[in-house]
Amino acid sequence: MAAASTGSYRRERSLALRNSSSALYNNLAVLCPPARPPAFGAVHGTILSLLGSEGPPRQLQARGGGSALSTPLLTQAAWCVLPARVLLVLTSQRGVQMYDSDGSTMVFWHALDVPEHSAAHSVFARGIAAAGGHFVCVGTSSGAVLVFDIPPKGTNVTLNEVLEQHRDPITDIAAEQGQAPDGAGDLVTADDSGTLCLWSTGDEFTLLGQIPGSGSTCSSVTLWNGIVAAGYGNGQIRLWEAGSGRICAQVSAHARWIYALDLAPLTGKLLSGAEDSFVHVWKLSRNPDTDDIEIQHCHAECVTDTQVCGARFCDPAGDTFAVTGYDLSEILCYGPA
Repeated sequence: MAAASTGSYRRERSLALRNSSSALYNNLAVLCPPARPPAFGAVHGTILSLLGSEGPPRQLQARGGGSALSTPLLTQAAWCVLPARVLLVLTSQRGVQMYDSDGSTMVFWHALDVPEHSAAHSVFARGIAAAGGHFVCVGTSSGAVLVFDIPPKGTNVTLNEVLEQHRDPITDIAAEQGQAPDGAGDLVTADDSGTLCLWSTGDEFTLLGQIPGSGSTCSSVTLWNGIVAAGYGNGQIRLWEAGSGRICAQVSAHARWIYALDLAPLTGKLLSGAEDSFVHVWKLSRNPDTDDIEIQHCHAECVTDTQVCGARFCDPAGDTFAVTGYDLSEILCYGPA
């Protein structure tokens, strides 16, 4: 695919990781503080490697194991940016860990209920998103979504409610990053069966609609101006109207399983990364005459011999992005060509 006029990218630098990245969905966390360099995080087994904008690299370990031999595996990490504070949230086979933004202080720990008869590896948390101004939502392997109420400061985090609509493990959660049209909701949750649920956040979350799966896992999802963009195990990206649940576009974006999607809120650029070694940049928009959702291809980047497992924009306009790959001990950074 030829690059469109929306601009292309080139590899600028790489950041060394102490450990390689695990093959997990959305295995790259990026925090973009105003007027400061971004901070990065990537999961390897039981460890999260942090490369901060200030200070030396830091490593955080999953907690909840009874001994060194039973340290649980991490499944994801993400910064949750709320109006009053920024938290670094980790999910694992045992529970949910919340830290202050630089990872220096643990704010909260929530242990998952592990049934006695279940194999330990079948229970985990995965899918992290800030929502509704003072909530952090975390998905679980049972399909439940935990909604935590976050105070403006301090450690008095509470479990506000549990959303029990999904029947399969949660894969990803995304909050509205633009302006939600009336009635469209401002949160979307996705699961292993490909089912999507659309919610309106508040003191009580309300289910507005459900988009049934079609036989392929939805590994990653974003929400922007009432447009749901979802990446699937069959390599497709599908675009949906959040208000009506109507499918608007379907793109055969990758030859293999999509592992990561990200969205640049200022421009509607969409980033996708997959097992096929490719990272693509797309542009979402609405036709001003018909209000139809449109998608345009902007750039293709091949990360040679690398199964891409994390891809994130590093600024709100989508002018820069970073990529992690399975068994790759570095974060690759790209900027304008």
